[in-house]
Amino acid sequence: MTVADRPAGRAAAPLAGGIDIGAALDALPAAQPGDLRSATVPHDDLDAIALFAAARELDLEVALWLQPSEGVALVGVGRAWAVEPDGPARFTVAGRSWRDLLARARLQDGVVTEPALPRGAGPVLLGGLGFTGRTPATDDEWAPYGPASLVLPELAFARTGDGAYVTAATTGGEGAASRALARRWEALAARARELAPAPGAVVARPAAAPLATTAERPDRAAWDRLVGLFAGAVGRGRLDKVVLARRVALRSPLELDPVNALRRLAAAGPESTTFAFVRDGVTFLGATPERLARTEGRAFRTVAIAGSAPRGSDAAEDARLAAALLASDKEREEHAVVVAMLRDALRPIVERLDIATSPEVLALRDVQHLSTPMEGVLRDETGILALAELLHPTPAVGGEPRDAALALIAEHEGFDRGWYAGPVGWLGSDGDGELMVALRCGLVEGQRATLFAGCGIVADSEPGREWEESRIKLRPVVSALGRPVEGDR
Repeated sequence: MTVADRPAGRAAAPLAGGIDIGAALDALPAAQPGDLRSATVPHDDLDAIALFAAARELDLEVALWLQPSEGVALVGVGRAWAVEPDGPARFTVAGRSWRDLLARARLQDGVVTEPALPRGAGPVLLGGLGFTGRTPATDDEWAPYGPASLVLPELAFARTGDGAYVTAATTGGEGAASRALARRWEALAARARELAPAPGAVVARPAAAPLATTAERPDRAAWDRLVGLFAGAVGRGRLDKVVLARRVALRSPLELDPVNALRRLAAAGPESTTFAFVRDGVTFLGATPERLARTEGRAFRTVAIAGSAPRGSDAAEDARLAAALLASDKEREEHAVVVAMLRDALRPIVERLDIATSPEVLALRDVQHLSTPMEGVLRDETGILALAELLHPTPAVGGEPRDAALALIAEHEGFDRGWYAGPVGWLGSDGDGELMVALRCGLVEGQRATLFAGCGIVADSEPGREWEESRIKLRPVVSALGRPVEGDR
């Protein structure tokens, strides 16, 4: 079966209108124990963050994927099935396991008519594939997330350009399981309506929790040394570029509020993808501007983002900084490395590749980047995971040449990146989906947060300038969670 094939168990005819999700599941043909049964029906729209909050109140595993500027939202609640491979083969193993599950599945498209459900509706996997695929130690802060984890939710809500839908999935018994899922969904939807902001109300509250830095790795002295080391390696021709990351631990006397942080991130950066994954009481959240890959049949999109500058205090300063960014030899060099790697990696597998002739400026709330969109048509319908495996990690988060840069990072950076800078996103039953690079992000638990940011190092990188750039990149999540105490600004 190719990734684009529909599983043989999909019901041929749509269900009658008005049927609830439990009845839709019960209407499916019987399945063997362990086989997937999944049904999708239209639903009224819901506030995605409120639905995420309702699931989090019940200590449920929950995932959020929100693209405000595109009107797209996915929320997955619970776990019907998961694939959690490690190592370099994790993309291949995940794709094969998903196809194997679907080959035995009983799927129902609800009341949707031909040709298929809208993109993002129906059974989807939500999760991440980690930066390296290394299994974290049991006492590591990344332990709840594993080396990679793609989860099929028991209940999934999708807002698409063609309406809203709810999907239920189970590999358990029939009848009782269907009714239990239906009851849970009704309770979650009702609570989401209660938690949703009223029309015209303030969507996000100010984040007033004091945040003190308790640990940094590398610290400022080590950062200065490593930037010099990495820049020297580039200058001697060992590498074209290498990315150095920071891990910053913060603590507050108050309980941090991930839900309000998500609202602040989405409101401040509607052009970014706001995401969150809750595992064992820990929330990994962020708002990333960088797409690794999006596929729809043979059509694909990706983007090169590298080279940074701060935003100005007014329109005139903003324009001056943007012009300086476009004119900077250092920033253009860093950006060109990413463009060249993506172009060279894609050329052997594409029928058509369209690349912007020059970078544009992508302006975010606190920082602006050089950005070069790329899109085209693949020769074969390989699906999102195969394309992501080819591209990850791009020089925007690793370096070039890839293996030499990753070896330098592993030797000197001093911490496991976990899911930071790895692919996060969703995968549908047709093999298509979207994966973003997990940037502008952090782990939140109780009164503690651990945030991550990285900078591309080339031959003329200056430690102080790169340190300041990393502070700017940390700012969106810091300000979404609280306010730095004096001395941490």
